Amino acid sequence: MSYLLLDLVFLAAAAGLAALLSARRRGARPGARRRTPAWAPLLIAGVALLGLTAVFDNVMIAVGLFSYTSAALSGLAVGLAPLEDFAYPLAAAVLLPALWVRLSRAERSGGPEPAGRPERAGRPERAGRRDHATRLAETPVEGRR
Repeated sequence: MSYLLLDLVFLAAAAGLAALLSARRRGARPGARRRTPAWAPLLIAGVALLGLTAVFDNVMIAVGLFSYTSAALSGLAVGLAPLEDFAYPLAAAVLLPALWVRLSRAERSGGPEPAGRPERAGRPERAGRRDHATRLAETPVEGRR
């Protein structure tokens, strides 16, 4: 299998998952405002990820940290970094904003509580915790005369 084919499968999966995460849920309130990601920050972040990938992949390949089987590469490269290396930051730029919007939407709608933390349901402060001064006042001091 070539790296390009692997990248296409990975990008298709990331795009499909991003589409599922971005889809409007059934039963959502009719008048509810739909929060969509802003395009300018997404493009800036995507360009930054691709730029950092170009720089650091070239450095890592130049110092010999890793190499590729040339038979599995397309032959296109940015410096020493093959074009196939840029699929993963592209997938991150597509998938992570969709995940961010979905998780923040679930938080605003009172989604499920985090696993293992039922004592925090409906309470902004941590249940069962006292302030530091109260704990110090109640702590017995040994060795005092």
